[in-house]
Order: sequence, then structure tokens, then C-alpha cells
Amino acid sequence: MKSYLIAGLLMAASTLAHAAGEAITVYKDPNCGCCGAWVEHLREAGYKVKAVDSDDMAAVKKRLGVPENLESCHTGVVDASGQVVEGHVPATALAKLIAAPAVKGVAVPGMPANSPGMGKMNGKLVTVDFAGKQFSKD
Repeated sequence: MKSYLIAGLLMAASTLAHAAGEAITVYKDPNCGCCGAWVEHLREAGYKVKAVDSDDMAAVKKRLGVPENLESCHTGVVDASGQVVEGHVPATALAKLIAAPAVKGVAVPGMPANSPGMGKMNGKLVTVDFAGKQFSKD
């Protein structure tokens, strides 16, 4: 049993290590401070982030297929896969998304206070896939 636990931890660590270093393009409102804080969260986790200011985030979200009920203030795209990341998704959930190429996108709807870029995480932040199903809890 112990060896299974160790193997699982090693797999999780390798997934996170592989995901870190991935390039992601983030579209954000130029006047939004929390968007910049989320970009820094990703950079600190090892992602290569290209931040693009946009005055028409509604058009960006529509073009990328973000469901209206899941919208937040910024939208990212994993450059290699085209997967979409909406809102204050933690870097750990982003790594999980990258490891699951069949998932089109994930979101943290709105601007919850317990999310990266908004405040201190408390282990209760829920990231959902674009169908609205729980994808990750951080």
C-alpha cells in the first residue's frame, strides 16, 4: 500500500513539474489589479505567461467559448493545447487541466476571495469544467 502512495505522489509531482513551464496567454482588462496578481501567481508556479490587455473581454470570452454562467474577469489559453482557463484558477488546477487534454476548459466563476489573485486560499476553492462539474478543489 505504501508503494502505491509513493508512486501516486511521484506521478502527481511529475505532472506538476511537466505543466510548469507551459506557455499560457492571458487576456485581461488593462485596469484590473487582480488579473495582474493572478498572472504573477502563474509565473511563480513556473508558467510562461504572455499577458494581453483587451478592452473587449466579452468578445474574447465569446471567441474562446467561455460559458456565460462561468465568466470571471480574465481568460487564459494554454498555447500548446488551446485549453481555456477562465478566472482565478489555481496553478495546481491548471496543471491538472494540462494533464487532461480532453477537457476543453475550466473556470472559477466570479471573483471568490479565496482564490489566487484575490486572497488567501483556504482549500475550499472549487474549479469547474465548462459543463459545470467540479474539476478540482484547492
